[in-house]
Amino acid sequence: MSNAYSKDLERWMPRLIAVWRASRGRGGGAGPETRLTPQEVKEVAAGVRQLSLGLTRERQLAGARYMDDPKLLGAYLLFYWPVSYAQARQVLGELPNRPRQVLDLGSGPGPVAFAALDAGGGQVTAADRSKAALTLARNLAAEAGEALATRDWDPTKKGATLPDGQFDLITMGHVVNELYGTGDAATAPRAALLETILAKVKRGGSLLVMEPALRETSRGLLHVRDAMVAKGYAVRAPCMYRGPCPALVKETDWCHAERAWPMPRVVEELARAASLHKESLKMSYLVLAPKDEAWPELTPGRLFRIVSEPLEGKGRHRYIGCGPEGRVGLAMQERHRNERNERFLKLNRGDVISVTETEPKGDGLALDERTEVRVVAPAGKGVPPPPPKEDAPSSPGTGPRPGAPS
Repeated sequence: MSNAYSKDLERWMPRLIAVWRASRGRGGGAGPETRLTPQEVKEVAAGVRQLSLGLTRERQLAGARYMDDPKLLGAYLLFYWPVSYAQARQVLGELPNRPRQVLDLGSGPGPVAFAALDAGGGQVTAADRSKAALTLARNLAAEAGEALATRDWDPTKKGATLPDGQFDLITMGHVVNELYGTGDAATAPRAALLETILAKVKRGGSLLVMEPALRETSRGLLHVRDAMVAKGYAVRAPCMYRGPCPALVKETDWCHAERAWPMPRVVEELARAASLHKESLKMSYLVLAPKDEAWPELTPGRLFRIVSEPLEGKGRHRYIGCGPEGRVGLAMQERHRNERNERFLKLNRGDVISVTETEPKGDGLALDERTEVRVVAPAGKGVPPPPPKEDAPSSPGTGPRPGAPS
């Protein structure tokens, strides 16, 4: 799989290994092979297993200061750092503008911060409560020859203040789900925190919240999304539906993204040693606009974002789509395939498509040989705005005044 950021990620792997070894007092670079020794793989995989259990299964590490544990911080650096970097590069591709001033809150050792730098961010500040994680972030910046500012930020402390200034982009990678406990009671304080943070975002800028793709964490983010929409905030991505999230209607539903990615060899080795599966990137995310900004104008057409894997049946292709009209099933019989609609058979979760000529059927829409299917935004790319309206021709006598700018 070729991604725009694959070479950038390849360059980070030897830096991560070199900084990890230096932090363990072992010194020496990683060399061109970017390989870990068998003993190193075994050592790091034990930490990866512990993090996976504590953050995705039993969840007892959620909110804990695991970044202050050298073993767990090292496991994060070599396994979850590349994953978070790749996730961020995917989502940053959906921003409407390239950010210049970026603040990464809850940064850890900086995967999202460095992703923002590599995506064109000019000045990036990483903020976290773990001094050990920020030290690794600074060491990575030195190893890469990058300028990265760091600040202390602990959202669990009463009266915690955000760094000074206004920002084009503020990011929070896998942070919000670890704050304010669990369940419905966490929604209001999380939304209040996001509202405070959005006050630091410049007009035209964005707040990016990225979360694990677990059912609990994904639905938690959707509840926060609904709270923010109810307060009048607009969603830049991934949502095109402006009402309460339709994925919350059924307790069994949730919404997350899934992307193919160029998995580094070190991550593959550690996943295998830790008995984990990381063939694809999975995450939930939300890009919010500052207060009083409108929802994005969408390109014309009947639009749906594909929010499921292919749900194939005998002689039929089906997906769940979500767009301005809500969440619906989209299905087409194989016998209706033609050059106008064959793109429907090869869609990826996250693609935004336009469809024509559909018929209501069951819980969704049926596509047939009359239907035209067009991908208007592949997964990881922003939905294009409508084309600019042509200016009306000037009436006689209404042209520019002599000397006036034209």
